[in-house]
Amino acid sequence: MARVGRPAVAPGGGFAVVPVAAYDVEANKGRTRLYRVGRDGVATPLTAEGTDSTNPMVSPDGTRVAFLRKGDADDAKPQVHVMPLDGGESECLSDFPLGAAGPRWMPDGTALVVPATVIVGKEDLEATRAEVKARVDRKLKAKVTEDRFYRYWNRWMTDGEVHHLFRLDIASKTLTDLTPGWERPLDYENVETAFDVSPDGTEIAFHSMSVDRPFEDMAFAVYTVVPGEAPRRLWPDGPTMQRRPRYSPDGSRIAFGFAVEYPGFYGDRVRLAVHDRVAGDPVVLTERWDRSCAGWEWTPDGANLVFVAEDDARQHLFTIPSTGGDPVVLARGGWISGVTPAADGAVWCNRASINAPDDVAIAAGGEAHRITEFNAAVLADIELGRVEDVRFAGADGDEIQMWVVYPPGFDAAKQWPLVHDIHGGPHGVNGDTWHWRWNPHVFAAPGYVVAAVNFHGSSSWGNEFAKSIHGTWGDLPTSDVEAATDHLIATGTIDPKRMAIAGGSYGGYLVSWLIGETDRYAAAICHAGVTNLLGQWATDLTYGRHVSFGGHPWDPDGLANTHRWSPTDHSMRWTTPTLVIHGEQDYRVVVTQGLELYGILRGKGVPARLVYYPDEGHWILKPQNSLHWHGEFLGWLQRWLKG
Repeated sequence: MARVGRPAVAPGGGFAVVPVAAYDVEANKGRTRLYRVGRDGVATPLTAEGTDSTNPMVSPDGTRVAFLRKGDADDAKPQVHVMPLDGGESECLSDFPLGAAGPRWMPDGTALVVPATVIVGKEDLEATRAEVKARVDRKLKAKVTEDRFYRYWNRWMTDGEVHHLFRLDIASKTLTDLTPGWERPLDYENVETAFDVSPDGTEIAFHSMSVDRPFEDMAFAVYTVVPGEAPRRLWPDGPTMQRRPRYSPDGSRIAFGFAVEYPGFYGDRVRLAVHDRVAGDPVVLTERWDRSCAGWEWTPDGANLVFVAEDDARQHLFTIPSTGGDPVVLARGGWISGVTPAADGAVWCNRASINAPDDVAIAAGGEAHRITEFNAAVLADIELGRVEDVRFAGADGDEIQMWVVYPPGFDAAKQWPLVHDIHGGPHGVNGDTWHWRWNPHVFAAPGYVVAAVNFHGSSSWGNEFAKSIHGTWGDLPTSDVEAATDHLIATGTIDPKRMAIAGGSYGGYLVSWLIGETDRYAAAICHAGVTNLLGQWATDLTYGRHVSFGGHPWDPDGLANTHRWSPTDHSMRWTTPTLVIHGEQDYRVVVTQGLELYGILRGKGVPARLVYYPDEGHWILKPQNSLHWHGEFLGWLQRWLKG
C-alpha cells in the first residue's frame, strides 16, 4: 500500500508536490517517489520509481522543487536536490557528511535554508567529514557521558551531533553557516518543521533546546537569528516547550506554540501564541481552550491561523483570528493533518480514517474532500469490517469512548472472540485514523471483534482527563478496559472464554498489569511493554517520571508508590499465556522490561513466547520484520482463541 505524505503546495495553490512511499519486501526497505498533484487530483510522477526522494518544497515562483534524495547504499545520507517542474533532471546541490534535513526556500528563490548535522567542536564541514571517517576507522566504540539526556528512542546522543542551519546558494552551491557555534539540539524528530524564513529573507526563526549540557531540564524555546549575528531568544521569560515558529505573510508577527506543565508531560495541551516583532510580548490565542493545537500555518492574508487539534478521538481542522478569538471548525475528521492554506481560501491537507489511509485532500465548505486515491485499487479488493463508535460508563462513572471493529461477515447471532487493542502513551489515542502497525482491521480480519478503548489518560479530551492517571498508572485505565469488556459481553456477541488483551509501550504496561488483576483473558500480547516501573529509570527521558509513577525512587513514599503500581511486583498472580515482543534498540522502554516479563512467566511455568528483534527499536519498521511480527501476533491469537 502507498503511504501518502504531506503535500508541498505551490504558492498559487494550483498544485502540490506529494511524497508517496512504497515498500519492497525483498529489498527490505521503503522508497519514496514524488508526484505532482493538481486540484483535480490527477497525480503525475516527478521522480523515478527506483529512487528515494522526500521532503519536497516548491520554489516561490512555482517552477522548481527542492527535495532530499538518498543513494542506494545502506549508509547513504540524504542530500539536497533541485528539479525543474516543467521537465528535466534533478541536480544535487549538497554533500553534507552527515546528511541534510528538509529545506526551505529563501523568498527570492536564489537559495535554500537547510538543516544539516555537524559535530560540536568540529563545525567546519570538512572537520566533521574527517571525524566521521575517523569514527568508522576507530576500534574503540565506547559511549561516555555525564549528561542526563544521553540517548533518544533508538540512537545515542553522546557523539556531539547537532543541527546547524545553512544557507545554500543555488547557483554557486556555496554554504553559509547561519548558526555557527550553536551547541544545543534543535528538534529530535522533525527538524524540517522547527524553523521558518521571514518573508523578506533577513531573519530565521527556529526552536531549539534552551538548556545546555548536562541537560538537567528538558526545555525548548524559540530563537531568531540574523545572518552574522548570534541567535536571540524570542520570549526570554516565557514558558517551556516552545515550538514551531511561523512568520506572518507580512513578516510583522511570529506564531508559535508552547506548553506550560512540567518537563516530560508530553500530553500537556499546546497553546497557540502570536508574537509582534515590534510590540514585544506574545499574545496567547488559545489559553481558554482545552484542546491542543498542532500544525499551525498562516492564511495568505495574515488574518487567521489554521491548525489541527484532537477532539473526541478525531483530529479536526480549525481556524482562529490572528488577533484573538475562539477557534472555529473548518473541517471535521476522521484525521486531518499536514495543512497548508492556499491563496483562494482552500486548505490543502491529508485526510485519513480508520477505514482508509491518508490521501491528499482539500478543505473547503466545511469538509475535507479527498482528491487522490493512491490505494483505491488495493482497497477495492479488501473487505473491511464494520466500525462502531461506542460510549459506555467507565471509571468514576465517566463516559468512555471506544472503537469496535467487527470482522468481515460478522453475525450478531453468534458469539465471537474479543481482542483489546490497547494504545500506548499513555497520553495517546485510538483515533479515527489509519494505523500502519496496529491496524484494528488486520486484527479483526481472522474473525475477532476488536475493541480500541480510549481510557482515562488518553489525549483528545483535555488536560484533566489526561492527567487523571498520574501516580496511579494502573487504576482508572484498568477499570475502563474491564468496563468495556463487561459492556461487550452484555451484548451477547462476545464469548467470555475467548478474549485477549494486546498493547504496546504503555499499552504493554496495561497488559502486564491486567494479567496480575484478572485471569479472565485467555491470552495476552505485550509489545515493548513497561513491566517494572523502577527499571524505567533506564529510559531515554527521565524527566517527569516522578509524576507519572507517583514519586522519586529515592524518596520512601515515592518508592512505595512505584512498587505499588509496578506489574512485576504483582507477578505472583500471573497465569495468562503471554506473547512478549521487544526490540534491542528500544531506549524508550528498555529491552530488559520485556525480558523480565518473559523470564518471570517462564520461571513460573506460565505459557509464554518471546519474540526479540536485535535490529529494531520501539517500533518494528523493517518490512520483513513487520511481516514476521504480524505472523507472531496473529499466530498467538489463533493458538489461544481458536474455537
